[in-house]
Amino acid sequence: MKKYKIGILGATGAVGQEMLKVLQEYEIPVSELRPLASARSAGVPVKFNGQDVLIQEATDDSFEGLDFVLGAVEGDMSQRFAPAIKKSGAVYIDNSSAFRLDPDVPLVVPEINGADALENKGIIANPNCCTIIALMAVAGIAKLSPIEKMVVCTYQAVSGAGQNGIRELEQQMSAIAAGEQPVVKTFATQIALNVIPFIDAPYGNDYTKEEMKMQNEGRRIMHAPELKVNCTCVRVPVMRSHSIAITLRTGRKVSVEEAKAAVAAWPGVRLIEDYEGRCYPTPLDTTDQDLVWVGRIRDDLTDEKGLTLWCCGDQIRKGAASNAVQILKYLAERA
Repeated sequence: MKKYKIGILGATGAVGQEMLKVLQEYEIPVSELRPLASARSAGVPVKFNGQDVLIQEATDDSFEGLDFVLGAVEGDMSQRFAPAIKKSGAVYIDNSSAFRLDPDVPLVVPEINGADALENKGIIANPNCCTIIALMAVAGIAKLSPIEKMVVCTYQAVSGAGQNGIRELEQQMSAIAAGEQPVVKTFATQIALNVIPFIDAPYGNDYTKEEMKMQNEGRRIMHAPELKVNCTCVRVPVMRSHSIAITLRTGRKVSVEEAKAAVAAWPGVRLIEDYEGRCYPTPLDTTDQDLVWVGRIRDDLTDEKGLTLWCCGDQIRKGAASNAVQILKYLAERA
């Protein structure tokens, strides 16, 4: 594999920082790293392969000569810089929601639809974190029989709201321990010792945008335009790693034994049947690694063609940074 010139747009955020880490862990051959962020972060050093690399201000001229740009910014900033990235000739792997439903932009989880990335026109979209984790958990089952519908409930860590979400939970827990009133800034209400069953903005049908991503993105990734998903997204007082309960219906009856075998064989997934005496994973088990852990696979008692399972995955890694780096690696290996 040749060496590549790689930019990270949004290098100072939680996902951008994780991208730096994952690039090193995956031993991606990098001839030049260009960390990019706002003007106020310009000149701040970041460590990469044992060296200090200075953050540069992101401008329209920042992408010249790069082979890949990993995006770790919000959708508005992604749309702002995408034309300049395309003009530079770099492939933009974007973690925001800006291009996920654009029919001209592949939406990719490498283990599921990696070949779609080869059809890119300069931009590849990284799916929503919960979409990635959930689809990784059920992809093996879908190969046995197409999934017709899913009922999903997510239990999302505060890391999904970035550094501010992590900081707010830490500060609120400290305040409670000290007998003080927690301050609420990032979330709609106190998240410490609480759960919030509403994530993102309203979609217009009594669901939120976060909840509709599972269906809208899932259809594209699974090449299943008729897939139906009913999703409820809940923020929980967990620092990192999302958990998801999924009940699905397949075209034919898939037995629990078949499902377990398919899940165990799927790349990037770990089947949990007896882990430290448990038949299920937890967020702490799956933090700071890339596998999606799946457990509690059982028959759905309300549908003869249904199965129910529980899965956990690191939101910052497989749900964001690692998936983007894996897309880059997939392309580099086939260049």
